[in-house]
Amino acid sequence: MPLQLDIVTPEKKVFSDAVENVYLPGADGEMGVLPQHAGLVTALQPGELRYLHNGTVHHMAIGSGFAEITQTQVVVLTDMALGEAEIDVAHMEEAIQRAKDQLIAEEHSMNSEEVAFLQGAIARSTAAIVFKRRRGSY
Repeated sequence: MPLQLDIVTPEKKVFSDAVENVYLPGADGEMGVLPQHAGLVTALQPGELRYLHNGTVHHMAIGSGFAEITQTQVVVLTDMALGEAEIDVAHMEEAIQRAKDQLIAEEHSMNSEEVAFLQGAIARSTAAIVFKRRRGSY
């Protein structure tokens, strides 16, 4: 029995198809999902999402978000979902440095939402770089 996987970002639906399993970077560590999994909603942290589709393992770097899991479906709502070919490490490193510089320069004048936004940008970019390096294509 397959598991329906939908990966959605604010910009688009990145993936939607039946898969054999899914591995997610949960807030408390990696979690595996197979068909007939107990229903739950869980927070996701930036990291690597893997799924088995037609006998092939696919990998993707995702940002923070949530996953809704039922016995037959996994819906991933995330602020970033990138395949290996979509990740430009130099661009990501520049984004990290810009965010860090902005945090340092304006540390006392920023509200908590602005700080959280910049910290999220750093976490997403770092996760993408780690993913790309782990995959050996850096």
